[in-house]
Amino acid sequence: MAKKKEIDKNIEELNKSISSGKAVLGVDETLKNLRRGNVAKLFLCSNISDSMKDDLIYYTDIAKTEVVELNYPNDELGALCKKPFAVAVISILK
Repeated sequence: MAKKKEIDKNIEELNKSISSGKAVLGVDETLKNLRRGNVAKLFLCSNISDSMKDDLIYYTDIAKTEVVELNYPNDELGALCKKPFAVAVISILK
């Protein structure tokens, strides 16, 4: 039960960040912001490819950024964020 509440908090945080404009969707933009040190938190979908995940984890380790792995696949994550496309990575800017 605690896991479900934690996941719901993550989705609420994502929706607030998207509506306020502090969220960045997509791997390329997230990598650019990670290299600059502008990312506070990173959310990954459950079916992200291993190579993408490895690249993102490498840069989050350097930038000391928190990573949250969600239990949603990329198409569901896109729907939860009210986007008409699949979303694999969402980063919240500082």
